Amino acid sequence: MDQVAQKTLFQLYRQMSTVHALKPDWNDLGFRVFSQNEEDGLLLFIFSLIGFKTRRVVEICCGSGRESNTANLLINHNCVGLLFEGDETRAKQARQFFQAHPDTRYWPPQIVHAWVTAENVNLLLADDGMIGDVDLLSIDVDGVDYWLWRAIDVIKPRVAITEINHLWGADAAVTVPYAPDFKAVFTKYGSDYAGASIAAFCKLGAAKGYRLVGANALGTNAIFVRNELQHPWLPETAAGDIFWHPRTEFGRTVRFAGIEDMDWERV
Repeated sequence: MDQVAQKTLFQLYRQMSTVHALKPDWNDLGFRVFSQNEEDGLLLFIFSLIGFKTRRVVEICCGSGRESNTANLLINHNCVGLLFEGDETRAKQARQFFQAHPDTRYWPPQIVHAWVTAENVNLLLADDGMIGDVDLLSIDVDGVDYWLWRAIDVIKPRVAITEINHLWGADAAVTVPYAPDFKAVFTKYGSDYAGASIAAFCKLGAAKGYRLVGANALGTNAIFVRNELQHPWLPETAAGDIFWHPRTEFGRTVRFAGIEDMDWERV
């Protein structure tokens, strides 16, 4: 979806929400521009309702930039960003991508090549002047995602999107144990031994003052909004409601058996 269409849709959502129009179905809102799945559309909907405050975004593990949760906001919605990538080659590719794009050429996001840990995340953020309110925090490191969000305290994101391990379903609050050098265990299906369950993230989010408002269709990326940012179209969503796609059932049955007996920490 191009920039003009997105800005038109943004204003349409805002207008609809103020005249008490019928709320759109969450599963009809998503679309992909740069995100891995349909997260770009979901984030556009959320920010159309709560607005932007700082237009500052943070992403931990941005890859090459071409497939990330912040790229659409940076390129099409005038946001500025601080993005981290642990792989040097991909960090270089991300810099080249944003520097070459006409909408970010003159003020590209800051791309930091760093292995982000619970011990250094706040220092890395503060070193680049990223403190206080930000509009979006995205964490997708295929590893200690839970522990990174738990550690972050120098920024206060209005919206947070985190990768979750959907193989655990909705009830068990578990995460991989913390290790600064944690590496995911991949199977033929993906990074099955990594991350944390949705229940773990919901507990952490509640402690930080956030509510779950939804997830992508595949149930792999959950979106949280700060509690004080209330809107009738952004109610709290039950964790079990995000697991409707057949791929999530496949994960809880076929894939889960391969990682159930690995080392998990209940939180």
